[in-house]
Amino acid sequence: MSRSIWTYVVLGVPVVGLAVLLLSPSTAPVVDPMAVPDTSNLEVGEAIADVIIPASFSQNAQIGQIAFEGACSACHGVNAAGKKGFAPPLVHVTYRPGHHGDEAFWRATQNGVQSHHWDFGNMPQIEGLTRSDVSYIVAYVRELQQANGIN
Repeated sequence: MSRSIWTYVVLGVPVVGLAVLLLSPSTAPVVDPMAVPDTSNLEVGEAIADVIIPASFSQNAQIGQIAFEGACSACHGVNAAGKKGFAPPLVHVTYRPGHHGDEAFWRATQNGVQSHHWDFGNMPQIEGLTRSDVSYIVAYVRELQQANGIN
């Protein structure tokens, strides 16, 4: 073979191989981060998410934790981990700021929420929470989310 043919072989084979590799469909399973977790192994009332607690909370989040425990944890669980049979975890990518902004939490408490991501039924309106209360609750939930890699 001539030198020019060897040049094509030496340079061409890796280029073609790389192109095939990059253009081939992936065989890795696609994981939907918004997918509802499998809770079939949980008992009713058990926490749905494993939540990492930050080493410390801001002052606003500390106030929000108290408000959350009084108004939200009966359904959404301790540390917003959700409760099987009651309500979803708020420490879940579904509730990240880019998908459910802070205002969505206020509207949910004021108007309730029609079930659309999870199969827990509709969320009722929550009586007695002020906009300020909800802003503290949101601070608490957002700090939990951040500690769990949800931004």
